[in-house]
Amino acid sequence: ITGKAVSFIERNREKPFFLYFATHDIHVPRVPHAQFRGTTQCGIRCDAIGEFDWSVGQIAGALDRLKLAQDTLVIVTSDNGPVLDNGYLDGSEEDVNGHLPAGPWRGRKGSLYEGGTRVPFIATWPARIRPKVSDALIGQPDLLSSLAALTGRKLAADAAPDSFNVLPALLGDSTQGRDHLVEYANGLAIRKGPWKLIPTKGPEGKAGRKNALLREPELYDLAADPGETKNLAAERADVAKDLTALLEQVCTAGRSRPKT
Repeated sequence: ITGKAVSFIERNREKPFFLYFATHDIHVPRVPHAQFRGTTQCGIRCDAIGEFDWSVGQIAGALDRLKLAQDTLVIVTSDNGPVLDNGYLDGSEEDVNGHLPAGPWRGRKGSLYEGGTRVPFIATWPARIRPKVSDALIGQPDLLSSLAALTGRKLAADAAPDSFNVLPALLGDSTQGRDHLVEYANGLAIRKGPWKLIPTKGPEGKAGRKNALLREPELYDLAADPGETKNLAAERADVAKDLTALLEQVCTAGRSRPKT
């Protein structure tokens, strides 16, 4: 599919194009090509990431070679946080060699903690975006409204009900993204500002593991405690109450983007 992606770019170099490049690489069953097997020090999962990195490099290289990179918006992101043992006996957990896939974040894929819901998001557009790190809160559904705005299109009122136009943040013109974000992974959580509320929590991931339901809400100040180690739900009951009401409002409405 990398070769086909490069061919697509070559064929459409003279006109605007859109390429959605969804790789299998890191998803189970993990089957990195032989040229990438054993090339990292943290097992087959990392080898698969190495193959993905190579694929991205081939696409970026094609844009450079065809002198298209300067005027092309490229977004690289993931659909969820990492997981090692996902039901396949491929040695991912045994061979990880101390590597922490989620870094400092708590949890994993299937978890409402940041390790399950916070994902890499890189946007590059040399002619328009100046490199920087942004703390703006955005969600992938926001790409619908943001790219519609970028291309001068208007979304129908009933389209993309949870998508907000965060184009200024995407382009680095603003440090402000969306006001709040509802997260889903075996339950719901909500983020607003530095605060994150998990009103109840379902399974931590694979069925049968840590799947006791949480009886009390969890509230975290992600600015001070990004690893979600100190539950402030009792101490800041006022914040928990406000976020609970906001989450219920969104659920009742069935959408978070106002109809315009």
